[in-house]
Amino acid sequence: MKWSKTLIPTLREEPKDTEALSHKLLLRAGYIRKLSSGVYSYLPLGFRVLRKICAIIEEEMLRAGADELSLPALHPAELWRKTGRYEALGEDKLAFKNRTGQEFVLGPTHEEVITELAGAYIKSHRDLPKTLFQIQTKFRDELRPRFGVIRTKEFIMKDAYSFDKDDAGLDESYRKMFEAYQRIFTRCGLPFRIVGADSGLMGGRASQEFMVECAFGEDIMIQCAACGYLASRDIAERAGGEAKTGAESGNAPEPFDTPDLRTVDEITSRFKIKPERLIKTLIYIGDGKPVACLVRGDRELNEAKLRKLCGFQTLIPAKADEIQAVTGGPLGFSGPVGLRGSGLSRILIFWG
Repeated sequence: MKWSKTLIPTLREEPKDTEALSHKLLLRAGYIRKLSSGVYSYLPLGFRVLRKICAIIEEEMLRAGADELSLPALHPAELWRKTGRYEALGEDKLAFKNRTGQEFVLGPTHEEVITELAGAYIKSHRDLPKTLFQIQTKFRDELRPRFGVIRTKEFIMKDAYSFDKDDAGLDESYRKMFEAYQRIFTRCGLPFRIVGADSGLMGGRASQEFMVECAFGEDIMIQCAACGYLASRDIAERAGGEAKTGAESGNAPEPFDTPDLRTVDEITSRFKIKPERLIKTLIYIGDGKPVACLVRGDRELNEAKLRKLCGFQTLIPAKADEIQAVTGGPLGFSGPVGLRGSGLSRILIFWG
């Protein structure tokens, strides 16, 4: 490769609207180019790196006994409706109807398609086990694409699926994939941590994630310094203990004017109140029904845990018009007073 013969459009200035150092360097060095929000082109240098990573993954998956295939990105919507995940995907899915009126989903993942394929050809336990994998482009309409190619609307993913005759076979297939992932990360030179994780829409009795520590990551690991417990924030359990919120004043509730102050930070800064003395009211839509969550001002709500607690398939923050309809007030001014009888399916209080 000669520099003069290759497209390497380096940039002198730091790109605007970039947070992660990796994102800035990839753009400045001419590895990628942003086409639109969450959509990137891999330029010659970036594509060379991508192909080398894919080659490592392919080698290790084949070494683990998996067979490679390529599944279509266009999925008939009825496959997703059959499993109930059409609705569960919510606004993350990209769907359209063709000229004959048939609806398709641009594949965000391929469980439905690979299961249809396996059902067509695997007819007996004698045909098992089978492990199939692919490296394929996926599509999700991410609300807030961030950090360059870490979180995008169009992305490349390796997905593998095993078909086994019993739990013992499943455990053996899982072990092979577990070891393959360790080799992949090691060969890529990435220091990784293996943590317990939420299975999400996939379901299942157990899940683990291979995480690389990064200041601009998409998740948080919770670790106990004393016992070594390590888990994703979505499933991490917290030790018991009584919350300390300070002495109660004994005063009756009274109106408190907060003009143009919408967040806990704005209120605490203006009135010098500790955040743990406040309650923030968060409105979500769970399976199409509004839910209100009352959370202590210095705490954050974990959406994955809330979804599992309520048994929802889908859970998304309510939009401004939905909040207005439920609470009678604009975004940023929701409170616990007057919520009952407002059409909410549940009111949940989280404290401590």
